[in-house]
Amino acid sequence: MTTARDIMHRDATCIGSSETLLDAARMMKDLGVGALPICGEDDRLQGIITDRDIVIRCLAAGGDPATTPASALAQGTPFYVDADAHVDQVLHSMSQHRVKRVPVIENHRLVGMISEADLASSGQLSETQLGQLVEAVKSGPADQVA
Repeated sequence: MTTARDIMHRDATCIGSSETLLDAARMMKDLGVGALPICGEDDRLQGIITDRDIVIRCLAAGGDPATTPASALAQGTPFYVDADAHVDQVLHSMSQHRVKRVPVIENHRLVGMISEADLASSGQLSETQLGQLVEAVKSGPADQVA
């Protein structure tokens, strides 16, 4: 049985909730990623920030990324999967929530991230399943779709 733990990227790097969006953008550049988990002082997941969030929800809205904390973009209850979740459950959850990346949690702590690419390279999904995921997430998160 393939689980989230088997396909996730380990050592996910968090941006602290009080760090700025400019810090987040630099971190994304240095790590070569398009999203970072936002973690509080207690190392608990507070949300996810993407490069698109920084552009659309800060820059385009006239915000200053040098002074805006990452926590300003952490909205609602963060979506995640458990490290022991079966790959089919991960696929279903990502499709249902229409997200391209999902944090992996174990014992209330972030242990990794799963992206569309991780699922595609895992060899655990059929082309049809991958196509359905891409189709589901292409419009962005469910709460952002008009």
